[in-house]
Amino acid sequence: MLVENTTKQKLRAGEAVFGCFFRYASPTLAEHVAMQGWDFLIYDGEHGSLEPRDMEDLARAAELHGVTPLARVTANEPATILRYLDAGAHGLHVPWVNTAEEAERVVVSAKYGPRGLRGLAGSRQGGWGNTESLADFTARANEETLVVVHIETADAVAAVQEYTEIDGIDVLFIGPTDLSHSLGHPGNPSHPEVQDAMASVADVVARSNKTLGIYAGSPDFAADWFAKGARYFTAGLEGFVKQAMQNYLAAVRG
Repeated sequence: MLVENTTKQKLRAGEAVFGCFFRYASPTLAEHVAMQGWDFLIYDGEHGSLEPRDMEDLARAAELHGVTPLARVTANEPATILRYLDAGAHGLHVPWVNTAEEAERVVVSAKYGPRGLRGLAGSRQGGWGNTESLADFTARANEETLVVVHIETADAVAAVQEYTEIDGIDVLFIGPTDLSHSLGHPGNPSHPEVQDAMASVADVVARSNKTLGIYAGSPDFAADWFAKGARYFTAGLEGFVKQAMQNYLAAVRG
């Protein structure tokens, strides 16, 4: 069920928060990852195979340990966003948002009236109507739901100033790999053109009331972007598994 969104609370207090992308339909593994100290987990329906039906138990696994369960949805579609939220996600990562109109659609899909048009019914996120009235739930959900919009194309970089003016977006999140692809340098986010685009996004977000987010696969990268104003950081489970296994095997075979 939707409880106080501690990740959103920390962001409002100016703190940095850290989350991990997770793409497996295993609540047991999700609970183990949640126990490691993350602020949030992003259950991945875009680059993983997770469906809305997987969200209920995955959300429970995170909630048990005070970790915020989020969902990266497959597409910026109201019906898709509705199903992930109703199943228990406390917020959204929405990829491939390329215009201000598309960014507005994210918020309208994620929020109940009067701000949005999210479909209303008894759901897990609202305790199926057992714990509070639907009227109270809709007001609380509008306050607690975290909305993260991806900046991962040249069009999104050009529109980011407009994104900062949209009420209801919490985090503008740079995806370096997809951005490198969009700018004609696939898989090379260190290319100067990609770095310049990322820097321009950081400059715009710094002048707004939005939080800057970024995928940071290493502590050094995260520290660099913390200095540039980012406060919302993600990494991927597979990178940690790969490094730990390689370190172990190198040591025992050395």
